[in-house]
Amino acid sequence: MGADSGRFRGTESRISQWLRRRPKPTGAEAGETARVELLLAVADAGMPIAPAAHPLGYRCSCERIGCPTPARHPVSFAWQTQSTTDSAQIERWARSQPLANFITATGMIHDVLDVPLTAGRSALERLLAAGIDVGPVAQSGEDRMLFFTATRGTPEDEDEWWPCELDCHPETLDAHPGLRWHCRGSYVLLPPARLPGELDVHWVRGPEYELPDPLTLLETLTDACARYAGSAEQSELDHDSIAWPLSR
Repeated sequence: MGADSGRFRGTESRISQWLRRRPKPTGAEAGETARVELLLAVADAGMPIAPAAHPLGYRCSCERIGCPTPARHPVSFAWQTQSTTDSAQIERWARSQPLANFITATGMIHDVLDVPLTAGRSALERLLAAGIDVGPVAQSGEDRMLFFTATRGTPEDEDEWWPCELDCHPETLDAHPGLRWHCRGSYVLLPPARLPGELDVHWVRGPEYELPDPLTLLETLTDACARYAGSAEQSELDHDSIAWPLSR
């Protein structure tokens, strides 16, 4: 027994030494591992994802001349049915398409309240100070903040439902200045993502936070957006600079 115990301790010691000597991922390998882990964390939270375009300099990898949303749209027209939480499929996509961004389809498990960055920062500070549960939050480029929430779902009466896109056109901004509610039929770009001009999409609060009811955030967000729209330096919103969701 004593000899067997000694051999076991010796084996265990050699394994420990081998594990300590294993080279840790560095550089591009470490970055790719972190990217995959972030994508899988989103899938673990139940949010379906699909591959998206990526930047080629200041252009889009889709090579569409004048692409209106460079590096911000899905690569497949079937993105709604393609979106998945299957970890094996997501890892295959990520490994085979190392430059690809990813989108997450909204309106199934989660919605996204999409607001101007200045308004979002102000609202986030107020929400946290008030002790309100805030879910995952991402910053998209230099101009938008994304609040991930549970979906409100589809009403029992289908006539009461309208596509997300109707809430996203410039003419609707008078009712909700600068606010877009991504629900059924829409998507948002998912962290980590790269945008033209060396910008990115990154988590401010990660997907480990529970998705809240959007109505618990809505009043604070709409108030912050109204303040943003009414401020002197932002009195005229540049509608043309905003990437409205496309029916791709």
